Amino acid sequence: MRNKEEIRELLDYFQTTENKNITLNEKAIFAAYEKNDDHQSLAVKILSIFGGILASLAFLGFLLIAGLYDSTAGLLISGTIGITAGIFINKAYDKIIIDTISVSSYIIGFALLTFSLAKLELNDNVISLICILIAALSLVIVQSYIIVFISVLIINGGILALIVGNHSFGMIHLYTSFQAILLTAVFLKEARIISWNPAFSKLYNPVRIALIFSFLAGLSCMGNDYIEVSRDYLWISSVIIIFSIMYTLSRVFEVLNISQTTQKTGIYIVTAALLLPTILSPAISGAILIILLSFLVNYKTSLAIGIIAFIYFVSRYYYDLHFTLLTKSILLFSSGILFLGLYLLTRKKLTSNEKV
Repeated sequence: MRNKEEIRELLDYFQTTENKNITLNEKAIFAAYEKNDDHQSLAVKILSIFGGILASLAFLGFLLIAGLYDSTAGLLISGTIGITAGIFINKAYDKIIIDTISVSSYIIGFALLTFSLAKLELNDNVISLICILIAALSLVIVQSYIIVFISVLIINGGILALIVGNHSFGMIHLYTSFQAILLTAVFLKEARIISWNPAFSKLYNPVRIALIFSFLAGLSCMGNDYIEVSRDYLWISSVIIIFSIMYTLSRVFEVLNISQTTQKTGIYIVTAALLLPTILSPAISGAILIILLSFLVNYKTSLAIGIIAFIYFVSRYYYDLHFTLLTKSILLFSSGILFLGLYLLTRKKLTSNEKV
């Protein structure tokens, strides 16, 4: 809602369209709107996150110069205090400057805690599991956008660290497959998720954007020169992602009022044929999935992220020496045809709906 006038119009609409009389608590609705209106925009939150990261790096550098890293106990105590302070400062205050301070404290705490656990010569798996556990507890305690966003990234980053640290590179295919299913469910089941519990409505937005970055991180691991992911099992991730695209496409049909079985079958067949070459590069089909989901729910932020990711993965795939030039040309041609087809289809249906 942009302003109170729009809320008033919506309330009047419900009262005039309902056959039975309904009573609305207008004061409570306006109070909730005013409270929500104080929240910062996504751009400001992103700047707060990067500001916190830069401040954390500067402070960690200062600690290095001061010699704190020589004391294991000092690192452990400082890390614990930093995480605790970041959580409770953010829970107690809801101001942009406080957000930056809490993010800095939270990140510094995790960094110092990780260093201290490493100096204690704990197993890398144990360190990753401890970080995942603390981040998960933070999700329960704090329902702040920025802390939740960072916590989800830490959880998924810890899972990737477990996979890479144990050289179980084949598990990355299962990770990306699960992320594709989870991301599709989160996007398409938004109404059910946020209405399930009041806490979920606060967690939804940061979790959704964090899952996008986590999904892209998994896709980036495949085809990475530093991570020896077997190419014999690329099809696992690709098949799951393609099925997710097909399911999302069925929801696009509802939005565009495509109900004829012949049309839907034809579109399914053409889409499957065009996506078939991407079995060799699940990162490209993963970016297409993000774009399609973002288009469906009109989420411009992730749409921009998906487009940037698509361009990056296509360019990286083009310079991949594991595939022949013919294979690359077929994939790029198919991707181009798919996007042109989606553009023409959506434009035609939206134009016809406007005329009606």
